[in-house]
Amino acid sequence: MDIPKHLNALKAFEASARHQSFSGAAQELNVTSAAVGQSVRSLEELLGITLFYRQSSGKKRLKLTELAEQILPDIQTGFDYLSKAVNKAKVSSAKQKLTVAISPTFASKWLLPRIHCFQQAYPEIEINFDTDLKPVDFSSHGIDIAVRYGTGYWSGLVAEKLMEEEIFPVCSPDFYQKYQSQLKDIKKLLDLPLIHCLSMDNNSGFITWDKWLKSNYITSENNQSGFKINNSAGVLQLAIDGHGIALARSVIACDDLKKGNLMRLYPEISCISPLAYYIVYREESCTLSKLTAFKEWLIQEKIKENNQIKY
Repeated sequence: MDIPKHLNALKAFEASARHQSFSGAAQELNVTSAAVGQSVRSLEELLGITLFYRQSSGKKRLKLTELAEQILPDIQTGFDYLSKAVNKAKVSSAKQKLTVAISPTFASKWLLPRIHCFQQAYPEIEINFDTDLKPVDFSSHGIDIAVRYGTGYWSGLVAEKLMEEEIFPVCSPDFYQKYQSQLKDIKKLLDLPLIHCLSMDNNSGFITWDKWLKSNYITSENNQSGFKINNSAGVLQLAIDGHGIALARSVIACDDLKKGNLMRLYPEISCISPLAYYIVYREESCTLSKLTAFKEWLIQEKIKENNQIKY
């Protein structure tokens, strides 16, 4: 049996069974009683069974045969599933799609652990993430909004500062316990394994170990011990696993500090990065409600972060 071809006949049967009449089914389906009756008869012929017989008691009423009573619940369940699927498709198509460009590290270490709050507040907005590290053209790649790390200038785009970032050394609690005596003297850092981040060009203003050490009057030319990795999240993971001391970025490291996976060293030394996080978008998109909602949510999350304990 070709089910899609006979959906109308199945619907005529199901409605007639509920109303116990062709006329009641016809009114629901917005067709004539004759059309409903013909659909039911065609279904009976197709199946080779009788679905109804008439019961005379004042008005003519339809009564299901025993076999029809057996198959009716399955047919009604099938129509229920179809109705739910159609409604789900309608809801999905009504959602606003927002494409957000972010770096993999910012995604995993800051945004994704918080994104459920946005989804709860704006269930009508469906977010697609683009984590391509290469510069992308917003128009050709369909990017609505981005969070970028840099100096605040991207040609042809509006950039609003979201968060500044502090740079400081971190290590795991176990590493600290093991080397506590050496860590008391900042100049002995060079005797310990340092984890170097190679994720950005030195000319970008990115603060490396060499720059941080020199700013604290520590000569670093001879220090080559430790790991080198071109991923900021990987830098923190190596430190969490006790492989050395990492130069952490406060935004990326904040959750690991809260959880006690890492601890900050030398909190009396402050070093603000010349780079910061910016909300970036095309000027012509600034009035889009979905973009405004996401931008305002990011700002509120930043405020919540600033109101929490400083490490």
